[in-house]
Amino acid sequence: MTDPTAIQPSELDQLPDRDPEETAEWQASLDAVTKAAGPHRAAYLMRRTLERAEGNGLALPKLLETDYVNTIPTAAEPVADGDQAMEDRITAWNRWNAAAMVTRGSKYGVGGHIATFASAAWLYETGFNHFFKGKEGDGSGDQLYIQGHASPGIYARAFLDGRLTEHHLDHFRRESGGEGLPSYPHPRRLPWLWEFPTVSMGLGPLSAIYQARFNRYLTNRNIKDVSASHVWAFLGDGEMDEPESTAALALASREGLDNLTFVINCNLQRLDGPVRANFKIVQELEAQFRGAGWNVIKSLWGNAWDELIQLDTTGALVRRLREVPDAQVQTYQTRDAAYIRQDFFGKDPALVEMAKLLSDDKILECFHLSRGGHEARKVYAAYKAAVEHKGVPTVILAQTVKGHTLGAGFASKNANHQMKKLTVDEFKQMRDLLELPISDSQFVDGVVPYGHPGADAPEVRYLQERRAALGGPAPARRTHALAPLPAPADKTFTSFDKGSGSQNVATTMAFVRLVKDLVRDKQTGKRWVPIVPDEARTFGMESLFPSLGIYSPKGQTYEPVDRDQLMYYKEAKDGQILNEGITEAGSMADFIAASTSYSTHGEAMIPFYIFYSMFGWQRTADQMWQLGDQLGRGFLVGATAGRTTLTGEGLQHADGHSPVIAATNPAAMSYDPAFAYEVAAIVKDGLRRMYGEAAPGEDPNVFYYLTVYNEPIPQPAKPAGLGIDEGIVKGLYRFNTAESAGLSPAANAARIQLIGSGTAIHWTLAAQKLLAEEWGVAADVWSATSWTELRRDALDADAALLRGDERVPFVRQALHGAEGPVLAVSDYMRQVPDQIAQWVEQDYSSLGADGFGLSDTRDAARRHFGVDAESIVVAALAQLARRGEVKATAVKEARERYGL
Repeated sequence: MTDPTAIQPSELDQLPDRDPEETAEWQASLDAVTKAAGPHRAAYLMRRTLERAEGNGLALPKLLETDYVNTIPTAAEPVADGDQAMEDRITAWNRWNAAAMVTRGSKYGVGGHIATFASAAWLYETGFNHFFKGKEGDGSGDQLYIQGHASPGIYARAFLDGRLTEHHLDHFRRESGGEGLPSYPHPRRLPWLWEFPTVSMGLGPLSAIYQARFNRYLTNRNIKDVSASHVWAFLGDGEMDEPESTAALALASREGLDNLTFVINCNLQRLDGPVRANFKIVQELEAQFRGAGWNVIKSLWGNAWDELIQLDTTGALVRRLREVPDAQVQTYQTRDAAYIRQDFFGKDPALVEMAKLLSDDKILECFHLSRGGHEARKVYAAYKAAVEHKGVPTVILAQTVKGHTLGAGFASKNANHQMKKLTVDEFKQMRDLLELPISDSQFVDGVVPYGHPGADAPEVRYLQERRAALGGPAPARRTHALAPLPAPADKTFTSFDKGSGSQNVATTMAFVRLVKDLVRDKQTGKRWVPIVPDEARTFGMESLFPSLGIYSPKGQTYEPVDRDQLMYYKEAKDGQILNEGITEAGSMADFIAASTSYSTHGEAMIPFYIFYSMFGWQRTADQMWQLGDQLGRGFLVGATAGRTTLTGEGLQHADGHSPVIAATNPAAMSYDPAFAYEVAAIVKDGLRRMYGEAAPGEDPNVFYYLTVYNEPIPQPAKPAGLGIDEGIVKGLYRFNTAESAGLSPAANAARIQLIGSGTAIHWTLAAQKLLAEEWGVAADVWSATSWTELRRDALDADAALLRGDERVPFVRQALHGAEGPVLAVSDYMRQVPDQIAQWVEQDYSSLGADGFGLSDTRDAARRHFGVDAESIVVAALAQLARRGEVKATAVKEARERYGL
């Protein structure tokens, strides 16, 4: 009986039906098929009808999942141009040497991974032999994001190619001698080979998307035509659980990045066990990527499955493949034919009958060996379809067996990610399976030999010829002999030296003004890449919108609501600003692509990424480390910085620790400038070092992190005197003395050195005045532009001393002879100024904003943390009282006077 309250299907359709009778006929036809041929047949017809509709461009919701079979049938596979037998031998050598390298290294306890490359070998070899463009041809070649755990296979190929020697392979994961190989892809450790560090899971896919996007940006802005470059990202199915892995899928399809292909090695295993034990990761990923608008190609089964699929006249096989969970597929890999007959085929009468037509050998061939990712022709077909597909990016879901060809002890075992070596007997079995000419006598003292057919062998010549045809070796990183970029006019920077007079200017505003001048430079202005995560108006950057334009591959297809205003929202195909929306991770990926363009494309670009300082290092420190690994150059700007300057926003916006995190990154030049002229001096020096003429011994492969503030205060003029610029860059200089500040201390007045950084210097200057006028204490004020650089210089001096080279740290040189104790003040936790404590020869103390932030006025927050001017005075008096230079009662009196 029909429920009269139930919603009928027709009620769900908000659109009027212009021909209800025709609709009823279609529905009746579906009902008839379901009744006569069964629901499976009806579902099959519906899927095929939806696929036809999609192929004809009808505006229907996409079919998010297809059957658990290959997208490209065997009959439609193109034939690769090449010698498959030769490629089989090359791949066999590479499989062998990858396993041998890790096994030989296991005696040193350095680890390594064997099973990943064993599963993915053909995914790489097919690309190297037929698709991956090198850098010696036209353009920039392709960009390859290689799965970190597969690195032994890439080293093995470079060994076969002659780019590495046995000595290199024997020093896998042992780099301290200078000729070793890093564990994973690492440009800083092996800069001629690796372009992209990828083993921090999830960052490879995110970076690949933004690299493909940045390639379009360079082309659309007429910096360099890199439209021939293709970005390939090799990923693990377990890696796709990382949120960064799928964070930008919609961006890639929205911007039509058909210069991008993801190749996901679906061996159904992650580090500890199955990726989706009770489910199917391939189907989940297909739905996710299709839903995001990607083209999806599934390469699941090898040719051995063709016979089974042809026998599937009822659809029972396809249904069973869809329902078997991944963990059970792994179990089939390790069980005999009888088990598979019972557990897989025995669930459906139609499959029972099918199994009677199959030999045990056929069943084992299908379930143990035959996967789409292990057959070169199927991988070739998928790759060719991917590069030829236009309009959206492509993902290839290639099913493999983790540990393939390594023997039954490895294949599909849950523990194989942690298994680091094969026994001699297992190597001999592998040799026989791969048909390699390695004799038993070559196993000397139980040590597995490396295999190489000889430098002039047909395999080596073939490999090198294929690579020559594709534009040279791959992977490879280029070190271009780029001419230094012309330095902007000096007046661009010196205009800040005179200060702002009575005008209130925050250092964030000063930085934005500096950038406005720099992007107008006729020679280098176009190379600036402003990056902002939807906060341009917060930082006062909206004036750049109409002059530079916001990058959009579609231009501006609408009339902006503020078109009649001077600073209207302008998007343009050649726009210069990358306004990424609310994604710090995406903005950092932009920054990494732009900051390494000097190597990737031979075009030096100058990115600056400006962000709420609280949401920079804290949120994306892993990407900052990736940036350093990848030898990136540029400016990170943590705006609205400090724990007490944005207090209305509360605890979550109160940054008291980003310089601490930045100090842990060896590539980060971390600065906390107090004044506009300091910002200008630091940016000027950064441009010189990263893009101009680096001094001898200076590494240009660094990036600068500047904290700037949103507290509008009159900016002082730059003090006169020698060494100010050097002090700004090195991290410390004396801003004034009590005398130069016009405070006229008594001749015998107690004296103290106050060091402030960032916005804290303003409270320090106020304290200097209070100390002189109310307590008769003379205070000199120093600006610490970089506690971190002071510490690093001191650490270098310590290291030099161990080598017998005595050198005085700069902080000690600068403070040498300064009278009295030192009190350091910061708007960050005390750990920041305390970085230099052990190298200061005077008595040293510090104040900082430790703990959590809070919402209140700036003055109240500073009193709460004990860093306001009055708190500085009390701390200074206490320090002097301990030395007997002021009366102890002065401290108590000051506390009472200031309400502390």
